Amino acid sequence: MTDFTFTLEHTDASTARAGTLSTPHGDIQTPLFMPVGTKATVKGVQTSALKDMGAQVVLANTYHLAMRPGPELIAQAGGLHRFMNWDKPILTDSGGFQVFSLADTRKITDDGVTFQSIIDGSKHFWTPEENMRIQSLLGADIIMQLDECPPYPAEKSHVREATMRSLDWAKRCKEAHAQLEEQKRESVDLAHSADAAHAKDNTRKPQALFGIVQGGTFTDLRTESAKQLAELDFPGLGIGGYSVGEPHEVMFESLAMTTAVMPADKPRYLMGVGNPTTLVHAIAAGVDLFDCVLPTRTARMGTAFSSEGRLNLRNARFAKDFEPLDALCRCDTCQNYSRAYLRHLIINKEMLASILLSQHNLHYLLDLTRKARAAICAGTYQQFMKEWDASPAANDY
Repeated sequence: MTDFTFTLEHTDASTARAGTLSTPHGDIQTPLFMPVGTKATVKGVQTSALKDMGAQVVLANTYHLAMRPGPELIAQAGGLHRFMNWDKPILTDSGGFQVFSLADTRKITDDGVTFQSIIDGSKHFWTPEENMRIQSLLGADIIMQLDECPPYPAEKSHVREATMRSLDWAKRCKEAHAQLEEQKRESVDLAHSADAAHAKDNTRKPQALFGIVQGGTFTDLRTESAKQLAELDFPGLGIGGYSVGEPHEVMFESLAMTTAVMPADKPRYLMGVGNPTTLVHAIAAGVDLFDCVLPTRTARMGTAFSSEGRLNLRNARFAKDFEPLDALCRCDTCQNYSRAYLRHLIINKEMLASILLSQHNLHYLLDLTRKARAAICAGTYQQFMKEWDASPAANDY
């Protein structure tokens, strides 16, 4: 795809990689953590603040946006970029994980999945083709195939069935996506180049479709899924089905073997993972992109990442602590507010507490991946990881 290119710039002896993914809304330097804006907003954080902290990509979720306000309304606004005031790259998850987590109200067949909305109980039927149509209307730069995410633990026979179904849906998503992209090209050819409304309509811009590797914790299923998806020549691949309750050591055993058979010239995206130590070790395993709600969710609970480890600011020991949240952090929160003040906000349930802690936690992970990239480019990533593992920050994760 001429609008989406991935350039691998540096590799490390640990298999860590640094690269650049080009999109119609700008370049993405990897490895990178991507803030999650499930409902077209990163909770409590304005897009201007995201830019200030160096966020390069924001995620949104197809399931939640399809249920409310609906893809047609977002398309009328000119796509997600204009709707949420974000002019950098956007990635939309297919919503498959959310749908399949509704175990009591959904039914899966080879054709697709029937489910009930968590908002009004209305019934919906998603095929891979319908999911592609919805994501096309949302207008993100990178979109994900509809897949089936098996739970953990699960019998291997069940995981195999879900993996094979996801592979079949990957083929159907790719075919439907290709047809939608062709329709876009035809509409662009018919539009006048000087049409200002057309120029701002992001739903007409090209999109890159990523496949998703599944297979649970079964290495043979993971590698088979990765190999078959590689044959389909997606411009990038997600790695789904982790962080659903499996032990970290089990995840890393299958993750390393999975990335080993994934195309070296395509970006690799580990979905739903935002634990700092997990990021450091997954980068060593050759992963390029990450996302997770963890930094903002823990912030709303009064918890902050720090160079000292995770801090629960509800703890009474912070009541008279007038030091910065993290003396080594350069974010706005750490430069301007004390631990005592942040605890005061939390105890009094002030909304500013969640905002300031969310900004800090996101900055912390963005800064961590920036430092990881610098170490890879310098050829010192193994030392970087060794120093991380020996630091207080690694102990709590």
